[in-house]
Formats: sequence, structure tokens, C-alpha cells
Amino acid sequence: MRIARPSDIEPKAMDMEGAHATAMRLLIGPDAGAPTFVMRMFEIEPGGHTPLHEHQWEHEVFVLDGEGEVVSPEGRTPLRPRTALFVAPGEKHQFVNAGSETLRFLCLIPLQVQSC
Repeated sequence: MRIARPSDIEPKAMDMEGAHATAMRLLIGPDAGAPTFVMRMFEIEPGGHTPLHEHQWEHEVFVLDGEGEVVSPEGRTPLRPRTALFVAPGEKHQFVNAGSETLRFLCLIPLQVQSC
């Protein structure tokens, strides 16, 4: 069993094109012996966002803190704490902090794509 405290894990700034004021903490992954999924926690500062992008794997997302929006071809949908969201493979998406505090959410992805 592995117990992870986010405060014990160094955040890594997202340095990909289109990302702004966004960091990620790898909470559970291969180092913990996870055979199938990776659990990451994203932190987006006010005014920050992930890139608008798409890929061929799914995301399961759960919002912990803050207020934001998920952007998709259908428009913008508000995100609040205790909101769960499924991003299907191939679906264009972006997470935007629309509030005045850090937007923090868990994001689970298949293990084989954990570097993204």
C-alpha cells in the first residue's frame, strides 16, 4: 500500500505550449506499483490554464478546490469542488482557472500515457 500526501510531492510546472501557471504532482504511478492507472493532481493558479488539446486516451477528473471551467467544442462548462468529469478519448479539452484561488483537481489516466 502507498499513502501519498500531495504536500510531500514536488509540483512540476507544465512547460508545454499553451499551458500557463499550471503545475502537476504525480500522486500514484509506477513507482508505487500501480499497474493500470496514474493519479495526478493539477494546480492551476488564477488566470492559468492547460493547453487546448486532445489525445487518444481518457481522463477521469475530480475537482477538489477552486473554481474553473472546462473548455470543449460544445463551449465552456463551470467546474466547482466535488464535480466529477469524464473526458473521452479524442475529445478536445482545456482546463481554465476562472476564480481567485488555486483550481486543484485529480486527473486519472491509463499508465501507458503517464508522461502527458
